[in-house]
Amino acid sequence: MRFKRALREVRKDGPRASLEALETLLRAKPPRVHDLFKAAFEEKLAHRGPKVKLTSTIHVTNVCRIEPKCAYCGFAAGTSPEGYYKPFERDYDEIAEAAVAIEEAGIPRVSCSGAYRGDGGKLAVVAARAVKENTNLELLINFGPDLSEGTIAELARLGVETVCCNLETVNRELFRRLKPGDSFEARLEVCELVCRYGIDLSSGLLVGIGESPRDRAEHLRFLSRFDTLAEIPVMGFNPYPGTPMEDHPRCPLLEQAKVMAVARLAYPDVMITAPTPTIGPEEVEVALMAGADNLATVIPDNHPHEVKGVGNPRTGNLERVVELVRSVGLEPELRTGGGEACATSCSKPRTRSTRHLN
Repeated sequence: MRFKRALREVRKDGPRASLEALETLLRAKPPRVHDLFKAAFEEKLAHRGPKVKLTSTIHVTNVCRIEPKCAYCGFAAGTSPEGYYKPFERDYDEIAEAAVAIEEAGIPRVSCSGAYRGDGGKLAVVAARAVKENTNLELLINFGPDLSEGTIAELARLGVETVCCNLETVNRELFRRLKPGDSFEARLEVCELVCRYGIDLSSGLLVGIGESPRDRAEHLRFLSRFDTLAEIPVMGFNPYPGTPMEDHPRCPLLEQAKVMAVARLAYPDVMITAPTPTIGPEEVEVALMAGADNLATVIPDNHPHEVKGVGNPRTGNLERVVELVRSVGLEPELRTGGGEACATSCSKPRTRSTRHLN
């Protein structure tokens, strides 16, 4: 299929477009990549406006009971010397302290993520309470498939805006080979439960792990089954030393950005997320020009924890990310103490008392 015809089809039909059309865009080569990014950026401005959401991170625990470990994981305890090698588990007060610091820095949204403990997400509820009882931050909970229906119901009661459960790839054979201790079906069930309870769903792709352009096209179409889909993170593979995939090549930034652009065209009203560790903290402009409107793992100077990126130990520094967003003519969404969006830099901490409720 010719590029222009594929572009028209995807802009018109979204995820209902043919796999051939989606794959044609995903295979775009220069100079067509320029046309792809231009169309995606136009859709972002038309449907999402000039603002760019910033999402910070609190890693709640790295104690993962999945065995064997996922082949690329450097997050779980003991998997990589450059990751979180030593086990940790944050309590309510530690999570609340970090959340307050993030809010004071002006960041409007935080992701609380954890490894698979096999207890149905008890720590996810602790994290949600710590954030919601002490801040006005928008909250994303990401504990993968380690959430029970009861936990999801409790997250809905607490007012959690978004729950993330990344499928990472819909190629079942590839999933089983790289994630032999994980379950695609369990992840799918969590996504369906999140929708059933009316919570916004975040579910994304991990690009560059051996999947084909057709796999990526099928994944983008697959996501259309979720009624409350509100966010698609597009992550690019980076090898963590010490893992079984340490010699697997890094996902080229251009490939990752092309998936973001096609996701934007297929889902013009959905948040497209670029995690700063997997695109490179100094390369966020590429993701923004490809239609992304949320930058994740943005860390302010006052964050009380050492934060390593999932997929890569680097993270995005708040002040630098703000500069880069503005350099492409977009507006980073920052907030004042009352939660009101502000156009000027709010990245410097303000004095504020903590509202811990034990």
